[in-house]
Amino acid sequence: MNQNKAKILEAASELFLEGGTAALSVRAIAKRAGVSTIGIYSHFEGKQGILDALYIEGFEQVAIAMDVLTPGLTARDAVLQASSNYLQLAETHEAHYRLIFGESNGAYAPSNSAKEEAIRAFASLTDLVAKVFPALPSQHSREQAAVRVWALLHGSVSLKHHAVAELVDMSDWKAQALAGVEIFIDGLDLEKTQETA
Repeated sequence: MNQNKAKILEAASELFLEGGTAALSVRAIAKRAGVSTIGIYSHFEGKQGILDALYIEGFEQVAIAMDVLTPGLTARDAVLQASSNYLQLAETHEAHYRLIFGESNGAYAPSNSAKEEAIRAFASLTDLVAKVFPALPSQHSREQAAVRVWALLHGSVSLKHHAVAELVDMSDWKAQALAGVEIFIDGLDLEKTQETA
């Protein structure tokens, strides 16, 4: 990616964290990035293109987080490592994370090509979860298990950013989230899953 495109996306990320999609005018992004508004249109065709680029980058990061099947790791440990990676990316790429998980207040609808990246990321998690639970009888039941893992992770990230973080000790939130994933993995009721498949 060329330097101006990277500066534009970084500026857009900063502005998104400061004020959501409402803060992302082409003029504001250009000013923050130190480029002309014409430069933004030539690189991204406007605000929608910038949001799509951030959305795609966000889900690319999710897919990378899920890509942990390396020699020496059990499938269970791979899911736990992927979960840890996911929690880390939610923290280090906060603007991307908040955009891809709907904090745009309905002001942004991803393009079809951006949605395809989200589908690929979810497929990566589904494939990983399927390796832990080879007895799951169908693609539908594997997807259900993947959604449950994702819900545990996303719920933990959401709680960290929610007002509840002021009410309870969230200093060890990543460990709490990983403990929840472990409990799910170790306690999955395969018979019940088969019945609902």
